[in-house]
Amino acid sequence: MDMIKNKNVLITGASSGIGAATATEFAKLGANLILVARRQDKIEHLASQLKNDYNIRTLSLILDVRSYTDINNILSNLPEEWQNIDILVNNAGLALSVDLMQEANIDNWDTMIDTNLKGLLYITRAVLPNMIKRNSGHIFNIGSAAGHGVYQRGNVYCATKHAVRSISQSLRLDLSGTSIRVTEIDPGAVGDTEFSKVRWNSAEKAKEFYSTFTALGAIDIAEAIIYCATRRLNVNISEMVIYPIAQASLSVIAKNDGGNNDIFSKVSK
Repeated sequence: MDMIKNKNVLITGASSGIGAATATEFAKLGANLILVARRQDKIEHLASQLKNDYNIRTLSLILDVRSYTDINNILSNLPEEWQNIDILVNNAGLALSVDLMQEANIDNWDTMIDTNLKGLLYITRAVLPNMIKRNSGHIFNIGSAAGHGVYQRGNVYCATKHAVRSISQSLRLDLSGTSIRVTEIDPGAVGDTEFSKVRWNSAEKAKEFYSTFTALGAIDIAEAIIYCATRRLNVNISEMVIYPIAQASLSVIAKNDGGNNDIFSKVSK
C-alpha cells in the first residue's frame, strides 16, 4: 500500500457515491486528492473532512466536466505541487430517466453524452500528456455492466457506456509501449447512491427498486479500484465487471420474494 502514499489522485464526480467512497479509500492510504465536482458545498466539506481525518493534502475543484474550456484552463494552471497527477479516476456520469427511445427527452440524451462520454474524454486529454512525459500513471474509467449489453429503456445510457468501453480499449492500444496503466471498472447494480435517484428523478422509486435485493455499495467499487491501483507495476487489470450476487446478468435480478424480474419491471414509469 506504500505505493499510493503521497501520490496525487484526481477523482471526478467526487462529491457523493462511488466518487466519495473512492476518495475516502485513497485518503486512508495517504494519497493526496484533487476532488472534482459541481457542488461546491459538498466537495469542499468532503475535502476538509478527509484532510483532517487522514492528514493528507486536498484540493477541491468546482468544475463541470462537460466544459473542455474550463477543464483546460483549470488543470493547466494547477499549483506546482498538484501538476503531476499519478492516478485519474473518471467517475463522473449519470443516467437520466428510463424512457423508451420514442418518448425520450432529447436534452437528457445530450446531458448523458456530454457527461459520460465527452467529459471523460476531456479530462483524460487534459491529464494524459503529463503522464506520458513522466511515463507513469494509472487511468480508471468507471463504465458499467450496461457497456456489455443492452436493456429496455437503457438506450442512450447503454450507448455511452459501450463507448466508454471502446475508449478504454483504444486508450490501452494508444499507450502501448508506455508504463501507463488503464483500467475499466464496470459495476452492476449499485444501491444507496444519488445515481439512482437521478435516474428516476425520485428517491422513492430508487428506494423501491433497491429494497427488493441486496445491491452493491459504493464501497465495493471503491475497494475494487484500490485493489487494481495497488498491484505491482507490471500488472494492469484492464477490465473488472462487478455484480451483486443477486444479479445474474445485466437485466436479470433475483428478488427477495424469489422471483426473477427484468431490471426496470416495477419502477420504470
